[in-house]
Amino acid sequence: MEERMDFRILNNGSFIPSIGYGTYKTGTEGETEQAVANALGVGYRLLDTAAYYGNEEAVAKGIKASGIKRTDIIITTKIWHTDAGYDNTMRAVESSLKKLDTNYIDIMLVHQPLGDYYGSWRAMTELYQEGRIRAIGVCNFNSDRLVDFVMNNELPPAINQVEFHPYFQQKKAEEIMREYDVQMEAWSPLGHGGKGILENDVLVSIGKRYGKTPAQIILRWDIERGIATIPKSVSK
Repeated sequence: MEERMDFRILNNGSFIPSIGYGTYKTGTEGETEQAVANALGVGYRLLDTAAYYGNEEAVAKGIKASGIKRTDIIITTKIWHTDAGYDNTMRAVESSLKKLDTNYIDIMLVHQPLGDYYGSWRAMTELYQEGRIRAIGVCNFNSDRLVDFVMNNELPPAINQVEFHPYFQQKKAEEIMREYDVQMEAWSPLGHGGKGILENDVLVSIGKRYGKTPAQIILRWDIERGIATIPKSVSK
């Protein structure tokens, strides 16, 4: 049976695949380009990058090398705190558009709640209303800041991207995001591969039961909880 790609519907009516490809620390430009092309080749359609990663151009080259149509790919990038504020964010978005070689960005996130991120949100809201950004959200917002942000902006974040994995289960944050209809998206869902998470006895035993790796069990756990997840590997 052909597997069906699972999706999450965002609060603005758009959607994202439940699993995407993270590009943080994917290596040199050539390595990142190849990794992105490989990811798209095996079926990923959601790519996650950021201005801070310094690899938006390499991601664009990987997309081109893959042969997959731009309209079939959802690109997420982010505004770094040094570009906080209305004017700075406008310039930063133009820079990302150029580096990503695209005339629109599917998802733009405020990377951290630092500096004038309210000013950044005003700029992102305008660009969203113009159609140059398809959805806007935040990253690394704790629950207090997220609720404050939702309550004080006409347009709420569609996504909050946070660290989430079996060794860091943000259950209260997850509850609050569900309450305010903000999609939770997990970065480092495999726990950076550290602290023995991929050798965890419980995960290994579940994996043996289903003929899966511990990493696959973790990602399925995310998906079944309704959490979008963006693992990373540079190995095809």
